[in-house]
Amino acid sequence: MNTVTFPYLGLTFEMNPTIEIFGLNIAWYAVIIVAGMILAMVYVYCRVKQFGYDFDQIMEVLFFGIIGGIVGARLYYVIFSWEDYQDNLLEIFNTRNGGLAIYGGIIGALLAALIVFKVKKLPMIPFLDLAMIAFLLGQGIGRWGNFINVEAYGDPSIPCTNIFAMEVPGVDSLVHPCFLYESVWCLLGFVLFHFLSKKRRFDGEVVLWYCMWYGAERAFVEGLRGDSLMLGSFRVSQLLSILLVVAAAAVYIYMMVKIRRNRNPERIWVYADTPESEKNLADMEEERREEKEKARKKREAKHGRMLSSDEVHQAAQEEFGVVLPSEDEQEANDDETKEQADPLPETEQPEEIDGQESEAGSDSVEEQPVQEKTEQEDNHGTAH
Repeated sequence: MNTVTFPYLGLTFEMNPTIEIFGLNIAWYAVIIVAGMILAMVYVYCRVKQFGYDFDQIMEVLFFGIIGGIVGARLYYVIFSWEDYQDNLLEIFNTRNGGLAIYGGIIGALLAALIVFKVKKLPMIPFLDLAMIAFLLGQGIGRWGNFINVEAYGDPSIPCTNIFAMEVPGVDSLVHPCFLYESVWCLLGFVLFHFLSKKRRFDGEVVLWYCMWYGAERAFVEGLRGDSLMLGSFRVSQLLSILLVVAAAAVYIYMMVKIRRNRNPERIWVYADTPESEKNLADMEEERREEKEKARKKREAKHGRMLSSDEVHQAAQEEFGVVLPSEDEQEANDDETKEQADPLPETEQPEEIDGQESEAGSDSVEEQPVQEKTEQEDNHGTAH
């Protein structure tokens, strides 16, 4: 059981890092990470067509991207903490105690997505714009897994005096809730980029926003943490964040200058507005329609035959709990219904019908000459 206190807020939390489901102990960290992934995928599903793709096309990208992200996050952590694993290699596969690095996850997911896009022969950068927004949502939620595990907090040697200062087990001083800073920053970026992305000027613009937005936050927060991965005397994630901000800012300035110097107003800078994207979406809709038609014909071929009476009775009883009458009972009910519907004797009906037919016939014979005469007069007048 982990106890975390926020003394200035008067809040205390006692948390069990695992939850028991069907006799299995599952880490809350994993549950929260999965929840963040699911919400990120839902967001991608809702907006994918605005970026020029069909959701069916990127299902494989999401699947392999998640796998690549998990593998990359673990490898990144293991590489920069090799002294903890070199004597016990099997411990590399034990992620129950944490040990996933966010930058490694991003790198792994990007490499996996790149391979899938190459195979599908689709542009990758427009999708990355959408993926970065969804990734901010997933990060903002996933950081609360660090809160449950009581990790990713500030260095005890760096005093925290703001209202969010927290007490953690085994530490005498108040520390910075670094997980909280990053969660709020990512969720704020998610909301901001969601609206700004609707007016993006070129593919890859949101990627550059992400690198500058998240890189600036991580460079600051990483300097407060006490569990940073180190490369000599440098914090690895802090150094990488600074490089990302500088590189992204340089590319962004270059693209903006290039757009302003462009004198062709009809030039398209966003894939979603191109004829290729429109054709891609139309082809996917047609493919989906053909698949539905094939499925419909297959069902008709399987169930289109006439069912025997025994099969009808059995199906009715199994599906609806209804016992249908047998064939003999049904015939008896039909005869009884017919007798109730014809109360008059059969000998009287033909006489009435014959009389009606003879009267109708005489009327038609008498009216025929008048009708023919009228038609002749009309034709005569028309000729004039």
